[in-house]
Amino acid sequence: MAGVPAARAFTREALVDWGVWERAYDIVLCVSELATNALMHGVPPGRGFLLRLSYVDGVRVEVHDSGDGVPHADAREPGEGGRGLLLVSELADKWGVGERDPGKLVWCEFADR
Repeated sequence: MAGVPAARAFTREALVDWGVWERAYDIVLCVSELATNALMHGVPPGRGFLLRLSYVDGVRVEVHDSGDGVPHADAREPGEGGRGLLLVSELADKWGVGERDPGKLVWCEFADR
């Protein structure tokens, strides 16, 4: 995935193809936050991330990067940053972090309602 705008566009297209209208704004916003976090904290300069979307009884978003560390939702960080995962935790039904070699994947899910 080339960057955050491309991730948002890809997600919008997939949601339209799947006929997912409810919560589409929340899903695209979470993709944007996870992609931004991957680029800012999860990949070395010049490297990218992998976005995977799937739809089975809801939408699952996965953002894979090669960075180490475990992200967490924390609104206590100073400044404007540090709230992306807090936002994801409020909008998504579930979210978490998984291992991959190298790096990690951060995922969130939006169940059909």
